[in-house]
Amino acid sequence: MHKVIYDTDPGVDDAMALLFLHRHPEIDLIGITTVFGNASVETTTRNALFLKREWDIPAPVAKGASVTIDPARRERPWPTMVHGENGLGDMPVPETIDLPVDPRPAHRFIIETVRANPGEVTLVAVGRMTNLALALKEDPEIASLVKGVVIMGGNFYVPGNVSPVAEANIHGDPEAADIVMTAPWKVVVIGLDVTAITTMSRSYLRDMAAKGDKAVRQLDELSQSYIDFYKHAVEDGMMVHDSCAAVYVVAPDLFSTITGPVRVVCGGIADGQTVVKPDGRRFPPGDWDGLPSQVVATGIESEKVLDLIRDTLLRA
Repeated sequence: MHKVIYDTDPGVDDAMALLFLHRHPEIDLIGITTVFGNASVETTTRNALFLKREWDIPAPVAKGASVTIDPARRERPWPTMVHGENGLGDMPVPETIDLPVDPRPAHRFIIETVRANPGEVTLVAVGRMTNLALALKEDPEIASLVKGVVIMGGNFYVPGNVSPVAEANIHGDPEAADIVMTAPWKVVVIGLDVTAITTMSRSYLRDMAAKGDKAVRQLDELSQSYIDFYKHAVEDGMMVHDSCAAVYVVAPDLFSTITGPVRVVCGGIADGQTVVKPDGRRFPPGDWDGLPSQVVATGIESEKVLDLIRDTLLRA
């Protein structure tokens, strides 16, 4: 079993990944931590509580960061054109959910849960990396106690999606992402190189909904405007970014990877760009030297990933 803390900003594709983590038989979802990104942290926390209630998920929800780790950064407008005004494709969601949040802030929930389960917890982070960076700053030793970190973010050999060189999760808090990438733990980076070519069609999702239970039908409902948004890049379908990171936890064999230290550009026209120095390549001394070698996904068996998502979500 993989004990997983899911760090998320629900978010349409976040919701699909959450249901995958909840239903996969090899995953023990032991916590959900929220962060700002696809909407404010108040909204993403409300959405996490809503999905927890609707899908009968036992894992506790801890509310996380509301601003970037560098207070000098100004927040950009929420991407309502992607995830809707309420973050869940504008499906009906109550303003408040009558469920408690964990009393600890998300970064402390991560610290204490990792320390209570040394060597067992995988962090799956699919939003801004702020909660993970805050946890590292408060308790650097957790890097040696975490089993692994799988993030959805970044781009290496393909263009970005919020600038020519940057992906949204990393671009939203580059300083936090650089802290996470350079910490002495094992990070697997599932970025646009693989997620942008893993697309689920409207008809594939509709067929899942016809075979599935209420949760899968809700996923179909909340994804419709998201699919409409992607019409500029995908023919009647959507990129399942966050679910790819969730799939890696149980099926890393479906991905091809390279290794090397990763840095994040902080500031300037390349703000948020992720850059890997591949192991084995020789360069003059530079800012990648002496840093841990991380894992970067460069290839994916997309059809097998989609089928694994489908088969897992249909496990009612």
